[in-house]
Amino acid sequence: MENRFLPLSKEEASARGWQQLDFIIISGDAYVDHPSFGVAIIGRLLEAKGFRVGIIAQPDWKNLDEFKKLGRPELGFLVSAGNLDSMVSNYFVSKKRRKADAYSPGGRTGLRPDRAVIVYTQKAREAYPGLPIILGGIEASLRRLAHYDYWENRVRRSILLDAKADLLIYGMAEKALVAVAEALQSGLSINDLHYIRGTVYRSSDIENPEDTVILPSFHETSNSREAYARSFMLQHQYSDTGSTSTLAEPYENGFVMQNPPAEPLTTEELDTIYRLPFARNYHPVYEKAGGVPAISEVKFSLVSHRGCFGGCSFCALHFHQGRAVQSRSIEAIMEEAEELIGDSDFKGYIHDVGGPTANFRSKPCSRQEKGESCPNRMCLFPEPCPNLKADHSEYLELLRRLRKLEGVQKVFVRSGIRHDYLLLDQDDTFMRELCANHISGQLKVAPEHVSPLVLDKMSKPGRKVYLKFKQKYKALNRELGKDQYLVPYYMSSHPGSTLEAAIELASFIKKHEHTPEQVQDFYPTPGTLSTCMFYTELDPRNMETVYVPKTQHEKAMQRALIQFKNPKNYSLVYEALKITGRQDLVGYGRKCLLKPRSVNKNKQKAQSKKNARNR
Repeated sequence: MENRFLPLSKEEASARGWQQLDFIIISGDAYVDHPSFGVAIIGRLLEAKGFRVGIIAQPDWKNLDEFKKLGRPELGFLVSAGNLDSMVSNYFVSKKRRKADAYSPGGRTGLRPDRAVIVYTQKAREAYPGLPIILGGIEASLRRLAHYDYWENRVRRSILLDAKADLLIYGMAEKALVAVAEALQSGLSINDLHYIRGTVYRSSDIENPEDTVILPSFHETSNSREAYARSFMLQHQYSDTGSTSTLAEPYENGFVMQNPPAEPLTTEELDTIYRLPFARNYHPVYEKAGGVPAISEVKFSLVSHRGCFGGCSFCALHFHQGRAVQSRSIEAIMEEAEELIGDSDFKGYIHDVGGPTANFRSKPCSRQEKGESCPNRMCLFPEPCPNLKADHSEYLELLRRLRKLEGVQKVFVRSGIRHDYLLLDQDDTFMRELCANHISGQLKVAPEHVSPLVLDKMSKPGRKVYLKFKQKYKALNRELGKDQYLVPYYMSSHPGSTLEAAIELASFIKKHEHTPEQVQDFYPTPGTLSTCMFYTELDPRNMETVYVPKTQHEKAMQRALIQFKNPKNYSLVYEALKITGRQDLVGYGRKCLLKPRSVNKNKQKAQSKKNARNR
C-alpha cells in the first residue's frame, strides 16, 4: 500500500492529496511506524482525528533547508528527541561517545544533535517564524522544570525556556495533544492554551493561586542543593494522576507553570490507540542503510499495559508514564497477535508480552481502580502496602490464550518481572506456568544490590526476598525438569554505595551467583530520585546526607568488584580491598575474592592444602 506510512517528503504528502500539512513532527529518531515509538503513536493518533501529519526524521540540523522540506505547516511543529533523551542516546555514563545508535539507520551515530529538542526548536523557529512549537517525548518530559544535568554538572532551566518553545506536553501525551490540536484548529492562540492537563507553559503571573503549589525558584535550586531536594520532593508528590494542583516554578521574569497530569487512558482508549493502522516497520527509505536496529526487539512483541507502581529510585517512569497502571483488553491484544502471525517474517515466536514491568498488568489496589495513587506512600517499599493486591490471574489468562493461537510456537516474557511482587501472590500457578512455558532458558530479574544501605536508596527489597525467590525458582524448575537460570542485574556506584557496600555485593556474588556478564553503572538521568541524590548528596525523602561515588576511578573499582573474576579487574579489585582494609579477602579461602599474584608455587600448593584441611 503506497501511503501506508506517514509522509517524509512532499511527494509522499501529495500522494495522499495533501498540499499543506497541519502538523510536522520533528524527531531525533528514524521513522519507525510501530506503537513502541512515541512519534508513530502521536502521528497516527492525529491522523485518525483528521489532521494532516508529516515527519521530519533526524534532520541535518546544520542545514536549514532540512526543516523546510515539508513546507510550512498550518498549525505548528511538534518536536521530540525520540524514544530516548538525546544525551543518553549519544553518550555512555562515562561521558564518552556511543559507537552505535539503535534508533538510527544502520545503527549509525552522529545523526542527532546533543540536546536535540533545543536544537530542533531553534531551527524550526528560524525556518518559519511565528508558528506554534510544542515539545514532547521523554527528553522534554523529564526536563520540564529545573533539572540537574549530569553532562554539564549543573542545574539547567526548564527546557521550555531554553528551547524558547510555546508549550510542552509531558508524560504520555495522547489526551493533551488531541486537546491542543483541536484547540488550535478551532482558531485559539497557543498562548490561550493554559488550561490543558499534562502541559507546561510560561506565564508572567499565577492565575489561580488557591490551586497552585509554588516551588523553590530557579535561583534557589541552582544555588542551593537543599532547595533543589525540596523542589524535587514537591514535584514527586504532585506527579500522580490524582493530583489537581498546578506547580509554579519562579524565574526572574515570570513562572514556568506545570498543570496537573493528564488523566490516565481507559482500557477502551488504549485499545483504540493500539488499533491504529501502524505499518509495524521502519520506513522503506532506510532499507539501503540496513534498516533501523531498534525494530528487532519490538516487532514481534506485544504491549500489555502502561504505568509502573514499582517506584525504583533510579527509574524515571514515575515522572513520565506515572504509577497508574493502564491495561489493554485481552481481546485487543489477541487481535494484534493475529496481525503478528500474518506477518511474512513471523517465525512463531512472540518475543515479549508486557510493559515497564511485565507482571504489573493489574491495578494494585482499590485506590488505583479509582484513578488515584497515594502521594506519600509506595506500593512495595519499604514493605508491601497492606492494601496491595498481588494478582496475576488476568496476565496468566492472556498468556494462555496467546500460546494457544495457531502459528504460535512460543510466547516469551522478556520485559522483566518484579520478583518481590510475584512472591506476594499466594497462588503459585503463574510462576509455575512462567517457568514451564514463557522462559527461553533464563529469566531476568533485578535485585540491583544486596547492601541494606544501598537498597534503601534504591527503594528496592532486601536480599532475603531475592534469595527466597531464587530458591523457589530453582525448586520449580527442578520439579518441571527444566534447566533454566536466573540472570540477576546489579548496579554499581548508585548513591549510598560505598566501597564497603560494593565489597559486600561482590562477596554475595561469590557465594550465591555466577559472575555477571553485564554490569550497569548508575546513570544520573533527569527526573529520578537517585539523580537528585547524586547531585545534592542528600536523600530528599528525609534530607539525610548520602554518600555518592563520583570519581571515575572509584566507579571503576565498584564496577570491577562485581566482576572480580575477570583477570583484567585484578588491580582495581585489589586496590579497593586495600583501601577498605579487606585484604582478608585476598587468599585461597572460600570467601576470598582474589588469589595472591606473586607467590612461590610450592608455598601456593602448601597453602592450598592447609586451606583444604581448615575447611
